[in-house]
Amino acid sequence: MSIGPLDETAAGPTCPMLSRSGSNMRVLVIGSSGGIGAALLHHALALGRDCVGLSRSGDGLDVTDEGSVAAHLGALDGTFDTVLVATGALQIGDRRPEKSLRALDPAAMAAQYALNAVGPALVLKHAVRLLPRDRPAVFAALSARVGSIGDNRAGGWYSYRASKAALNQIIRTGAVELARTHRQLACVALHPGTVATPLTARYLGRHPAVAPDKAAEHLWSVIDARTPSDTGRFFDWAGKAVPW
Repeated sequence: MSIGPLDETAAGPTCPMLSRSGSNMRVLVIGSSGGIGAALLHHALALGRDCVGLSRSGDGLDVTDEGSVAAHLGALDGTFDTVLVATGALQIGDRRPEKSLRALDPAAMAAQYALNAVGPALVLKHAVRLLPRDRPAVFAALSARVGSIGDNRAGGWYSYRASKAALNQIIRTGAVELARTHRQLACVALHPGTVATPLTARYLGRHPAVAPDKAAEHLWSVIDARTPSDTGRFFDWAGKAVPW
């Protein structure tokens, strides 16, 4: 799904631009039909960017299937200033996040890993040719603070935590490799905060949450402020570093 910039009269708030700016920027959002993914795509359009969105429901992209990823990304031409992976899930099917070791299920763990870690890894693998080598660019994947090993004080949620921790390592390792060929690339993991979507509604409790459009605004501010010196790092929605 390729979408041109919105009319200037519909433009939303601007983001701080350090090394990347201009309405001619191209953006690829993977997972563009989800609550946060759709908001990220819409906000990029409001900023006047040339956007392409791909999703499972809209385009048949299955990030856990390498053939699907290769076909969809292989059909794209040119390069993108930002490639953003907004796929992932806290709950898959009827398997809710585990509260204890007794609730661990191998199939549920594998499904979490496939979607939250393998999927973004496959996108990164096949998006390399879409990332420019002659100018600044960003590859970002939505992670979660609960994937931080150093910040884990509450326990629980074994499969989700482990899959996001794996994603963080994939981003870190990919950043090391790509720094040799894409010297102006920032390859980062992002924590969007707690976003109010149907998928998170049952887990919010009294925890504060933000609407998807506000989360998208915050995330674009963080993305646009990234420079090559940030590659391989993990940032939250306010631009603060998150411990691994």
